[in-house]
Amino acid sequence: MRRCVAAVWLISALAAGAQPASAQTANCTWYAETALKQQQRNERGKCGFAGPEWSMNRQAHLAWCATQNPDRWKAEAQKREHMLASCKP
Repeated sequence: MRRCVAAVWLISALAAGAQPASAQTANCTWYAETALKQQQRNERGKCGFAGPEWSMNRQAHLAWCATQNPDRWKAEAQKREHMLASCKP
């Protein structure tokens, strides 16, 4: 009985742990795709924004996002959006 309970607990723990990682992967994929689209708008509009946050390197955006909490990566995407809104090509 103890083994059965321990096995159920372990499976539940693993499943619970996998879900946040999956959500983080989906969130960081969104973040990276958004960053790339924002950089394309930056280039098309000749806005001149530069730095790592304006990179076309998808892997760099994914890696950065994976080390941040959701508030941080959301704020970074919003910051770029506000900067783009102020750029009048």
